[in-house]
Amino acid sequence: MIMTERLNQISERYAKLNDLIGDPEIVARQEEWQKLVKEHSHLQPIVDIYSEYLSIEKQMEECREIMQGGDKEFAEIAEAEYYELRDMLGAKEEELKILLLPKDPMDDKNVIIEIRPGAGGDEAALFGTTLTKMYHRVAERLKWKVEDIDISETELGGIKEAAFMISGQGAYSKLKYESGVHRVQRVPETESQGRVHTSTVTVAVLPEAEDVDIEILDKDLKIDTYRSSGAGGQHVNKTESAIRITHLPTNIVVACQEERSQIKNRDKAMKLLKAKLYDHYQSQKDKEYAENRKTQVGTGDRSERIRTYNFPQGRVSDHRIGMTLYAIDDFLDGNIFEMIEALALADKTAKLQKLDG
Repeated sequence: MIMTERLNQISERYAKLNDLIGDPEIVARQEEWQKLVKEHSHLQPIVDIYSEYLSIEKQMEECREIMQGGDKEFAEIAEAEYYELRDMLGAKEEELKILLLPKDPMDDKNVIIEIRPGAGGDEAALFGTTLTKMYHRVAERLKWKVEDIDISETELGGIKEAAFMISGQGAYSKLKYESGVHRVQRVPETESQGRVHTSTVTVAVLPEAEDVDIEILDKDLKIDTYRSSGAGGQHVNKTESAIRITHLPTNIVVACQEERSQIKNRDKAMKLLKAKLYDHYQSQKDKEYAENRKTQVGTGDRSERIRTYNFPQGRVSDHRIGMTLYAIDDFLDGNIFEMIEALALADKTAKLQKLDG
């Protein structure tokens, strides 16, 4: 097996990590110890599956020896077991291939989610609010932290735009497949004749970019302050605590008005700006990167229609993997995990096929 050498190296490293994280001198150096524990935790699933793989190989060799012996009855039993084990070995090999795929370096990052209404006017804005609540519920179910950055509402309770940060272990790895156009089909509350309307909302999921990821120069920034306002322009803050930052080289604009403190609003706005700039430069980096995005499931073009929420039929359909769930209320209450797992598996399968090709 081509992977054997790499798997043996991983097993040796894992054994060494076992010794290191138990060393009192290293335990005393907490920062170093925590990095080693994290690496150990990352390698453990690979080592466990590889151990099972080697055990199956050993059992197959024992079956082969019995099959070559003189007892015909035992040989037939061993042969049947051998073919069962061979199937199990193939399944373990596929698991190992997936575990050995290069990890997205952003997977462990927190995320910033931006939601904007597309086609559909007030109905699109209202569905934007529905999706905002859905992602808040996802975070709540996973005990992740949510911080609103900029929520701008319409008079009917919809959103003009929403930006918020979700902080939690592996947040980007789970939520990156949500980027794209979400389509809703339902009868609006304002529709007297009961006709189904189709509206769209765009969702962007950005990994939080830290200082090491991107550099922002003060001379490239234009910073404006203004008064926070609620729906319909009603002032909710009499001081100019809201912040708007324009990055002059790219003309990317971000805003934050959720905090009463101008300093806190500036900090949140800068986090959003870093994430948007990282995404902007990464997307433009080169043709190879753009091609890589096309091989992934749903972390690419945000103009792509990825999902439809059909209220009359009570279904949620993801167009990238052809999956439909007939539990729209549960899904919008934040139980999106079956869909996320299916998308992650499809993404890994696509990457495997590319490697095999």
